[in-house]
Amino acid sequence: MADQRLASITLPDNAPLPNPYAEADRSQAVMDLLAGNSFDPAGLPPGPYVLHLEVRDGRLVLDIRDATETPLRLIALALGPFRRLIKDYHMVVASHEQAVTEGGSEARIQAIDMGRRGLHNEGAELLRERLDGRVTLDFETSRRLFTLVCALHQRI
Repeated sequence: MADQRLASITLPDNAPLPNPYAEADRSQAVMDLLAGNSFDPAGLPPGPYVLHLEVRDGRLVLDIRDATETPLRLIALALGPFRRLIKDYHMVVASHEQAVTEGGSEARIQAIDMGRRGLHNEGAELLRERLDGRVTLDFETSRRLFTLVCALHQRI
């Protein structure tokens, strides 16, 4: 059976991260993604795959390669449909970080976290829709990739 998963993910070295909290969020998403994912690009030879993910010229670029780094397919998605979600996600993450560092109530932190999960889920569904017919992802893989999209595009 084919190994339809990501074995490696590469992000640009210059991806701006405003604070250690954002870096921890990005690192955790990468670790979780590599620990378990389902990534099945339509029409490509069996995996595993290497994904180079970046934002270039206002587009999300997924550069899919085989295990030897041979390019297989480049997918560029307009970021316009993601703008509101990414902006809202960053605001909620900032509120969560502020509540945690200022010793906010557990109820407030949980409420912010629920809002964050909702935006995360909405972003994951949008990513799956935008990749429909090109790459099949399970929901958790899509959630983790959406986290990385947000990390890559800090200033929408």
